[in-house]
Amino acid sequence: KTPFFSGLTAMEKKLAEYKCNTNEAIQLKLVRFPEDLEDDNTTFNPEYSHQVFGDDEVAFGYKGLKILLYYIAGNLSTLFRIEYTSKVNEKFDCVEADDVESKIREIIPPGFCTNTDDFVSLLEKEVNFKPFGMLLHTYSIHNEEAGEDITYQIYKADMTCPGFREYHERLQTFLMWFIETASFIDVDDERWNYFLVFEKYNKDGATLFATVGYMTVYNYYVYPDKTRPRVSQMLILPPFQGEGHGAQLLETVHRYYMSSPTVLDITAEDPSENYVKLRDFVLVKLCQDLLCFSPVKLMQGFSQEMVTEAQQKLKINKQHTRRVYEILRLRATNMGDAEQSRSYRLDVKRRLIGPYKKKQRELAKMRRCLRPEEMTNQLNQIDLNLQREQLEESFQQLVSDYRRVLERLAQA
Repeated sequence: KTPFFSGLTAMEKKLAEYKCNTNEAIQLKLVRFPEDLEDDNTTFNPEYSHQVFGDDEVAFGYKGLKILLYYIAGNLSTLFRIEYTSKVNEKFDCVEADDVESKIREIIPPGFCTNTDDFVSLLEKEVNFKPFGMLLHTYSIHNEEAGEDITYQIYKADMTCPGFREYHERLQTFLMWFIETASFIDVDDERWNYFLVFEKYNKDGATLFATVGYMTVYNYYVYPDKTRPRVSQMLILPPFQGEGHGAQLLETVHRYYMSSPTVLDITAEDPSENYVKLRDFVLVKLCQDLLCFSPVKLMQGFSQEMVTEAQQKLKINKQHTRRVYEILRLRATNMGDAEQSRSYRLDVKRRLIGPYKKKQRELAKMRRCLRPEEMTNQLNQIDLNLQREQLEESFQQLVSDYRRVLERLAQA
């Protein structure tokens, strides 16, 4: 090897040391007490940072990079600081470090603190923070660690609430770190509704509120005089995940719209797998006591009565009602009984095969123009075998998802 090439690898090695994984570098906190600042247990990291730092989720030019984004638990006043042990030097290394600060500044609103003292003095004023909007629901969850019940509240807010616009700007930055395809919404559009979850906690004898999560819902107009609310974003902040807040929030939002005669039904925009599982649980919980879902009626198959009743009473749309029916019918079915289990399997597969059949018709049309008859039949045969396998796989996956919903329901 010529010395030049060995020099290059040494240089490359050196530069590789200056690459940092941004999901690890970004440290988030929700701060209630000054001592939380030093406590590593209160720190959590993003799941995603590709929207800010590119698909590699890497920041170049630093060793030991820490991007501190600390929020006061209630009103989310922000401390933003960057720390590192060393940085590449343009003069000697002939490369430039990424401008991490300006990338973060693009997504967090101005007016943040840059030093701890200012942040701690803001923390003292937190006792004045109160939730925005109208209280819809209060519930409590037993906390093992604290050995007591903790109270939570859900509020509906809008942009006319004083201070809410600025608060929402701080809150929505969390979407970037925890929702893969997140985008900020146009808050000047009045058809948005905002639902917020808060925890009540005590500090020096006073009751304070901490932000737990939120949901945004857009009200679409449906001719002639109805609206169709569509869930757009939903986030429970990581320290509170897995405690059942998502289900409480979604159920509360459903109940809020149920009381409105102008609402047709509720949908969701591009839902994630986790959201679908959550929705299955909440909707089954709401529907299980409707007369149209009695075991006898479930065994007679999916009916228009189910569609109408779920839509009118609970604002559930037809597609989701169909899933609710399949889950409740699974509960009413003895899968050990050959006849019952066959009947259930056929019923679900008949729905699953719909899209396949449509594709089949389109393919057949194309082939009639392109190929002789016997060729088409052979291909259809191959397709059918593949289709059967895929169908069986989809069915098995669904049943295991449905069973999880039923297990959670049994514990609720």
